[in-house]
Amino acid sequence: MFGTESSLSMFLNTLTPKFYVALTGTSSLISGLILIFEWWYFRKYGTSFIEQVSVSHLRPLLGGVDNNSSNNANSSNGDSDSNRQSVSECKVWRNPLNLFRGAEYNRYTWVTGREPLTYYDMNLSAQDHQTFFTCDSDHLRPADAIMQKAWRERNPQARISAAHEALEINEIRSRVEVPLIASSTIWEIKLLPKCATAYILLAEEEATTIAEAEKLFKQALKAGDGCYRRSQQLQHHGSQYEAQHRRDTNVLVYIKRRLAMCARRLGRTREAVKMMRDLMKEFPLLSMFNIHENLLEALLELQAYADVQAVLAKYDDISLPKSATICYTAALLKARAVSDKFSPEAASRRGLSTAEMNAVEAIHRAVEFNPHVPKYLLEMKSLILPPEHILKRGDSEAIAYAFFHLAHWKRVEGALNLLHCTWEGTFRMIPYPLEKGHLFYPYPICTETADRELLPSFHEVSVYPKKELPFFILFTAGLCSFTAMLALLTHQFPELMGVFAKASSGTGIARVFSCVLKMNWKSHRHLNLIIFKTELITLLPPPPKLLLLLYS
Repeated sequence: MFGTESSLSMFLNTLTPKFYVALTGTSSLISGLILIFEWWYFRKYGTSFIEQVSVSHLRPLLGGVDNNSSNNANSSNGDSDSNRQSVSECKVWRNPLNLFRGAEYNRYTWVTGREPLTYYDMNLSAQDHQTFFTCDSDHLRPADAIMQKAWRERNPQARISAAHEALEINEIRSRVEVPLIASSTIWEIKLLPKCATAYILLAEEEATTIAEAEKLFKQALKAGDGCYRRSQQLQHHGSQYEAQHRRDTNVLVYIKRRLAMCARRLGRTREAVKMMRDLMKEFPLLSMFNIHENLLEALLELQAYADVQAVLAKYDDISLPKSATICYTAALLKARAVSDKFSPEAASRRGLSTAEMNAVEAIHRAVEFNPHVPKYLLEMKSLILPPEHILKRGDSEAIAYAFFHLAHWKRVEGALNLLHCTWEGTFRMIPYPLEKGHLFYPYPICTETADRELLPSFHEVSVYPKKELPFFILFTAGLCSFTAMLALLTHQFPELMGVFAKASSGTGIARVFSCVLKMNWKSHRHLNLIIFKTELITLLPPPPKLLLLLYS
């Protein structure tokens, strides 16, 4: 062994600076190629190739458990079927809990001087109004013709003036000529029906309080109910009447829903719940309005958790589109069962119970659907008024949910503490990059762009949390940079770097040699070690300083 060490020292002394340049350059090239491959593999598959190989092949040899099979099994259950759905990535939805422009949004503007709604958001609302509140036969009724133009107006005052004009037209008496006798006629006088959509516009934009808005919506309900009953009798007489009936149905559902929301705002929560339940029974097919989300929020206010669970059992289904309200309400109910006694220290010692595991999994599911909600619930980020439209899984939906549901989370003891301890663990489970998914369809990349259009400029839009680069990519990048720097220094200063390389290699050999001697010292008796040391000193050339210190 000692002869080998001596010959190795002689070999190192004969090396030229060109050898060190070639060695460091080759090392830099190889590490650079590994870095490029690792980066490509990470961008495509979301994990490090070296890490994956070590986990797949070395962990079983060391007694570890491979979790890939269980993860694949879990991902094949429940909501993973939604991966097969053709989902429009950036489809914008009407906010089920949107506020009233005159009574809430405008009051915010008066107090702060800021506009809570963007032009893009209000333009989407104008398109919704034209879709739901107008039809091709509006020109037959003068008031509806005026309202058809009013919904297209950008100026709020012009819309309000048009609504008043539509109501004034309906107060003009119309004459219908009815010939009774050949020589004379009798004029029958009758009133035209009130314009329900004009009352809707005034309730939304002119009323400055919720009470005023409710009064106008009640007048709209009388007019809308009459139009609905008349069109219901004529809906099968042609496509024109069918379109009128569809429009009148949308108007009636909108009015009843907003009346229920007025009752909820004014503190009459039980009345609001009854109105919502009746509306869902009367129009069960109009699920696109998402009235169940209004019902869930009102039931949470009443702390009727059993009724909330019953609603979730109906709407939290694989075939139905998810929302932050559905996912986070389900997580809240499961967290409620364990949150009051949950302690991170105790859980780390004894492990999670079945109920705690179910709660954590529900939180992970909710966070994967919309990762922006926890920051608002934990008040790590300030809330603003929610927009009139939301992007599911986006920051706009997170604001709309947290704005109304933060109080419900605070009411459940320990729920926010459990959320705080567990929500960030979701991102260690979700595959990366964002094109992949775990329980839901892949997270849309375009959400940030759409949210910037929906949310006001003074709000900082939340973005999807970025996953950190794997260790081996950082390691290969550092190794490549370090060896490239050594190659450059060796090429520029060959003599100096040669001395440094010989000294470094000599020190390394001395350390290895000293470790061997320490091991021998521990395995032999003291007397045999003294004989070994004397023979070693006589056979070897003068030892380096490190060995002299060892034997002193």
